[in-house]
This record gives sequence, structure tokens and C-alpha cells, in this order.
Amino acid sequence: MGCCNKLCGLKAGIGAGIAVAILGIILIPVGNNIIRETVTKESVIEPGTTAWNNWVSADAPVYRQFWLFDVQNPLDVVENGSKPKLVEKGPYTYKTRYLPKENITANPENHTISFLLPAGAIFEPSMSVGSEEDSVTSLNLAVAGGYKLFPPWVLEAAIKLNNVSLFQRRTVREILWGYKDPILKGTLGLFFPYNGTYDGPYSVFTGKDDISKVSIIDSWQGEKKVSFWNNTYCDMINGTDGSSFSPFLDKKKPLYFFSPDISRSVSAEYERSLNLKGIEVYRFKLPPLTLASPAVNPDNQCFCTDSVVSKNCTLAGVLDITSSRGQPVYISLPHFLHGSPYLVEDVEGLGPSEEHHVTFLDVEPTTGFSLRFAKRLQVNMMYGPSKIITVLKKVKDYTILPIVWLNETASLDDETADRFKKELLSRVDMLETVQFTLIGLGSAAFVLCAVAHCLVSRNNNKLV
Repeated sequence: MGCCNKLCGLKAGIGAGIAVAILGIILIPVGNNIIRETVTKESVIEPGTTAWNNWVSADAPVYRQFWLFDVQNPLDVVENGSKPKLVEKGPYTYKTRYLPKENITANPENHTISFLLPAGAIFEPSMSVGSEEDSVTSLNLAVAGGYKLFPPWVLEAAIKLNNVSLFQRRTVREILWGYKDPILKGTLGLFFPYNGTYDGPYSVFTGKDDISKVSIIDSWQGEKKVSFWNNTYCDMINGTDGSSFSPFLDKKKPLYFFSPDISRSVSAEYERSLNLKGIEVYRFKLPPLTLASPAVNPDNQCFCTDSVVSKNCTLAGVLDITSSRGQPVYISLPHFLHGSPYLVEDVEGLGPSEEHHVTFLDVEPTTGFSLRFAKRLQVNMMYGPSKIITVLKKVKDYTILPIVWLNETASLDDETADRFKKELLSRVDMLETVQFTLIGLGSAAFVLCAVAHCLVSRNNNKLV
């Protein structure tokens, strides 16, 4: 009778173990729903959420590093039509995006929120190779711009009147932020005006009604699309601004974001998973097809606006943004990465590198927050042959010349990483731990009771 009681107790223990394990399994979808609800709530752009605090003002400092190309043989280029020899000088680093968003206005009728993004740049000497007053020999912006915008005889007269040439010696500060140009009689600079200006206004979805739309741009500068490309596809504003995406990322799907710097939307593809300060992130990179020639990527046909410079739209790696900038500016990846080979061959001193020159985003997959990024772009201008303009008479062919490349980058610091893990990921980890603890305890109880059952059965057999 005692043996029967023991067996009954063991069976009850086994049953309890199975019940606990089953409870843990049953709780998995329940726990997953709780996790989704928690993450969804914290990802909505509204006061009181984790997303709101990071959205209003980025905790991690954003820096723009500039590398300028110093032309070593300007006279040889003008007098003999030689290849420009370039030496990269940099980085010259500025702190940017340190100002919080302004004019934040909620639009509950369509679940969007509007804002302005103020622009500012503070020079960081400790993160730079020299002073803003360092001098660089670079392409004369007015001459290069005038080559495409003015009749040849007008530009020739302006060059002679002001005693300028195809190249000029300017400081880093002047080239980046502006100087008084003798030809145009106004301020000219690659990024002028910048300080005291605003990007936007933007209007983005808060995700309140549909979390899959969170941070997606509804309008920019009051419009649902841009008007630079005269094409429905190329003029689309797709995705977010790149700072965050909808939660629960699917690595098989690309991420879309709009970049006003290049006046178009682009996509990034999953490359690999990484550990960033104890947080798993997915690295998404700009694919080579982004700036491929229309012959390789037909979707880029509408970005080809100049058949002469693009050699009948066969040019790869360069985006002509003249229509949006009002000046003949060409954007590429640094050192013409993924560009047509002749772009690198037309000058000396370039060395494209996937590691140093590609654009990437490191995104936390559960929340969709970008925790580290590097946006890398190169600003180029073009000059070509001319029978009238003296400084261009020896030039043999159109040359797209690099002026500067930039790396806009940010990464969360240790304090932000700890807070991120504590505020959000710790809740997710706790729920998952409860689920698997129940499964583990139930499984352990089942195994222990099964072993005990075998031992009792063996003893009973011996007694018989």
C-alpha cells in the first residue's frame, strides 16, 4: 500500500511538472503579445514614451567629419590639361544636430506630428587634424558653377575681370560655410547658408493608430513628394528620416528613408547582426544599386538629367542634384565608391573603400531605433572643355572633381545604452525569462519525477 502511495505521488509530481511546462508553453504567445504591446506603446511618438524622449532631441551627439581634397597641380591642369592630383585633408569635425526640434505640433486628425529641424555646426578642434583656417587648393566654385549656368563668353569676361582661375586657394571655413565671391558678388560656399537655418517643416506619423507607420514622413516642406525629378517614381518621399523605423524589423525587408541632402529617397539592406554595448543591432547598408547606372538599375533612369555629362546615362555612382540646388552639384559616395571606373581614373589620389566610405545604419530590431549610423557622401562639381574660356581650353573631357566628402555619424554612449536596456529591453527580457523559467521548471520536475519513477519500479521488481 505504501509503494502504491509513492507511485501515486510520483505520478502526481510528473503530472505537475508537465502542467508547469505546458503552462510555460501556453504563456509564450501571451508573453509575446505583452512584449509587443510594451514595445508598441513605447515606440509611439507622444509625450511620456521612450521614443518621444529620443525623438525630440537626440541623446547621442551627431558629428559631421569633413575631408577636403587639396589639388596639388592646379597650374598643370589648366596649362597642360593634366589629371588633377588630389590629397585628402581631414577630418575637420563639427558637432551638428545638437539643437532640439522646434515648432512641434501634433495633428491628431491624421495621427501625425509636425516640426522644424534647426541646423547648427560647432567646430571641434580636438577631433580635427587642424584649424578651420587651414588652406586648401580647390575647384573655383563660381567658375565650375558658371560653366554650366552661364554663356561661355560671359564666364570668360568675368574670369578675366576678376583675375581668377579654375582653382582657388581658400580656408576650410570658407569652402564649407561661405566666402564673398568676386564673380558672383555674393556669399558662396558648399553648405552656405547653414547655421541659423532649418530643414523642413516635416510631418511624420506618430504610430498611434498604426505602429507600422511610426516615423514615416507624411510630408516635407508642405508637400507629399519632391518636384526635382519630374517623375512620379523618383519624386516619391519614402520611409522615415533614418533615425528610427517601425518596431519588430524583418531583416529580409529593406529599410526606406528620405535624405534631403540628396533630394531623394533610398533604401538600405540587411548585412549582418552586431553587438553594440550589449545590445543586438541589425546593420543595414546602402546597396551598390542605389547609384547604379540606368542600364544596371532601370529605376534610376529618371535620375539621369544630363545625357552629356552622364555619357548617355551610362554613368554610375553619381547623382546630379542641380535641379534641387540651383547649382551644378554632383553627389556620390566618397572616393566614387561603386561608381564608373573612369571617375577614379580621371584623377589621381582616390582609393574607394567599402569599409570607410559606405553608408550604414545599426538598428535595434525590436524597437526599430537607429542606435548608430554613418551617412557618407561626397560633393563634386564638374568642368569640361571650352574653345572660349581660356582656363578650360586645354581640358580634354568632362571631369567630375571631388571637393569634399563627409561622414555624418553618431552612436549611443554607455549611459544611453544602459538606460535603453533598463527602460525597455529589460522588460522584454523579464517576460521572456518568466516564460522559459516556467518551461524549464516544468521540464526539470518532469525529468526528476520520471527518474524517481524508474528507481521505484526497479526496487519493486527486486522485491518481487
